[in-house]
Amino acid sequence: QVQAVESGGGLVQAGGSLRLSCRVSGLIFNDYAMGWFRQAPGKEREGVSCISWSGSGIYYGDAVKGRFTISRDNAKNTVYLQMDSLKPEDTAMYHCAVDRDDSCSTWWSLPVEYNYWGQGTQVTVSS
Repeated sequence: QVQAVESGGGLVQAGGSLRLSCRVSGLIFNDYAMGWFRQAPGKEREGVSCISWSGSGIYYGDAVKGRFTISRDNAKNTVYLQMDSLKPEDTAMYHCAVDRDDSCSTWWSLPVEYNYWGQGTQVTVSS
């Protein structure tokens, strides 16, 4: 049974930082690319970032480029999202997801590209 468990969310002031973690079990972690998504109330799920199995391929959504950094530690079956210069509009539930392949495709920001999802961790940024 594949499980993805996020942690690290919380309440932070605008301009602050948070580091999200997602630990995956039940599969060979370094066989798959990993993604981060977010969803705010009343909005569609938005692709935040994707990282290939080796970490050599990385993509970011336009809203977070230059502020967020994705990374992974295959020895720990964990993917991270370092979020800096946070803004109130970053407030959302953040989910990690296991890609269907070992690299991020052109359509990496579409939820359909991912097979397994975590329950999410809430990030709230106050102004």
